[in-house]
Amino acid sequence: MDSIALLTSTILHTFGEIMMTRMIRNLLISAFVLFAFTCSPTQSLPPKPATCPEGLLGFIGEYAHNSDTLYVLENGQKLIMQTKKDEVLPLEFQNGGSFRFAAGKLSNEAGGVFEQNNAGVATGLKLGPRLFVRMFLGGEGGGTFRITPLRPVADLRREALNASPPVENGQFLKPMLVEVTLLDSTIKIDIRYASTNNFASTPFYSQARAFLQRPAAEGVVRANTKLRSVGYGLLIHDAYRPWYVTKMFWDATAEDKKIFVADPSKGSRHNRGCAVDITLYDLATGKVIEMPSGYDEFSKRAYPNYPGGTSLQRWHRELLRWALEQEGFKVYEWEWWHFDFQGWEKYPIGTLKFEQIESGK
Repeated sequence: MDSIALLTSTILHTFGEIMMTRMIRNLLISAFVLFAFTCSPTQSLPPKPATCPEGLLGFIGEYAHNSDTLYVLENGQKLIMQTKKDEVLPLEFQNGGSFRFAAGKLSNEAGGVFEQNNAGVATGLKLGPRLFVRMFLGGEGGGTFRITPLRPVADLRREALNASPPVENGQFLKPMLVEVTLLDSTIKIDIRYASTNNFASTPFYSQARAFLQRPAAEGVVRANTKLRSVGYGLLIHDAYRPWYVTKMFWDATAEDKKIFVADPSKGSRHNRGCAVDITLYDLATGKVIEMPSGYDEFSKRAYPNYPGGTSLQRWHRELLRWALEQEGFKVYEWEWWHFDFQGWEKYPIGTLKFEQIESGK
């Protein structure tokens, strides 16, 4: 019995040391990341990854079988399969669309095969007897994600313009909306809601302009200056949004997609002039940078921590987040492009049209 007790004590002591070592390691990693993100852009992120090989792009996506989902992504110019349990399985191609698991606990198993269409795009992934069907979420290939509004947009607009924002109590700062591009002309705009190139396929604004409360606008300018030093610029898709447009979004959208639009009964941070929808463009080419999802996509690919896509897309997404969070913004949990400025709650909900801001009404 004494020997058993001694053995048990030794095991528990060793287990405790292992757990303590892991805790220390995790704390050191956290401290390193925190330190790194306070340094210059070139020091704060891992080295910029190489472009994903063209031949791998058609396989990247989500595949589902019943309640199981597999993510096929690119890392280090190779395909990786990731499960919902965060298991990471490198893939090694053999003949055609067949593959084996290059490493890990499944490396001795038979592997699987991708089913492909005539264009070479994967439509399914077969593992043994199970077929995981490719989930086409909309917006693939850089297209605009679109929905069918629940009601005619003209009706939604008329009702929203006749409605009033929620009544708020408390002391608020006086709004100081400024046009961001007047502070820095190198910041580009592509205001989707002033065109039909948006999720509802209809214009919501009569002008393509981007306004923010002055402190938020100045933060965007500082972030843009920092990014320009490493070859990138900022492009704004939306900033201050009149409350009546938020109501239109809400009333047009189905219940299962409402996490991507703000509840008008509470107002939006866009309505307060303290939120910006924003992305990167390449200074050398002027082209918009590809991210794991398109702008305004109502899918899991829009999440700022979505694991899929290419390593370069994920790197650019982190670069954007790094630059803005250094200047007082915080990314929205469901959209990599949406950033809220600190102190947004100090400003009232606004519903002025852009033309009224310009004329001082």
